[in-house]
Amino acid sequence: MNFTDTRALARRLRAHALRMTHRARASHIGSCLSIADILAVLYGQVLQVDPTRPDWPERDRLIISKGHAAAIVYAALAEGGFFPVAELDSYSADGGALSGHVTKTVPGVELSTGSLGHGLPVAAGMALAAQRAGATWRSICVLSDGEMDEGSNWEAIQFAQHFRLSNLIAIIDYNKIQSFGSVAEISELHPLAEKFRAFNWGVHEIDGHDHEALTAALTAPPPMTGRPTAIVAHTIKGKGVSFMEGLLAWHYRNPDATQLAAALAELEAHA
Repeated sequence: MNFTDTRALARRLRAHALRMTHRARASHIGSCLSIADILAVLYGQVLQVDPTRPDWPERDRLIISKGHAAAIVYAALAEGGFFPVAELDSYSADGGALSGHVTKTVPGVELSTGSLGHGLPVAAGMALAAQRAGATWRSICVLSDGEMDEGSNWEAIQFAQHFRLSNLIAIIDYNKIQSFGSVAEISELHPLAEKFRAFNWGVHEIDGHDHEALTAALTAPPPMTGRPTAIVAHTIKGKGVSFMEGLLAWHYRNPDATQLAAALAELEAHA
């Protein structure tokens, strides 16, 4: 897929997610907004996928390990043509196809996620399978910073460097807030980039809202030849809506009608 203006796409994704969480009275809008730019660049410029053939064998595999950000993932898939945008109205509705966590039954979704710490091990396994088959597609995994507390991720990080999985990219949405407080309070990750380097990963440490930096990191050759790549993307929880930015409360709250209108107006003002 190719969107000439990924910033405009990111604004649409944010607006969809706001409407979806408002309509469903669902959580995790802050987590959705922090990865809007990452998803816009991935789906708009980077991923080799075909929405008319979701199971195309040569497609890149994108695993969204932070499966609680389902609303904006579904929005990206709808905007990318995997299913009609109108279906976003069914998000988290009884009997709807779009459940509250990313689900494999949705076209374009590679893995059901939500139990944190599972995505990177699967993405690493996919990368190894591609490597051994001589395939050219890449395995890309988007993780939350809070789930870096899970030991399964560090086992996968060690596994990936051992097998020299240069076709694997891990993108860490480093918004500094997890479910019960700041990352620094719960389990300090700093210096995260250096930890990946110590595991023999190549690392890009960037502003996760900078579309040029994201595109460059995702399209450049691996920074360490023959090794996996980590993109430590510094982000802001709730990015794009000033009264949500950097606040833990929006991990759980959903916008009421007044807040939705204010948030959508703010996005429109920055168009």
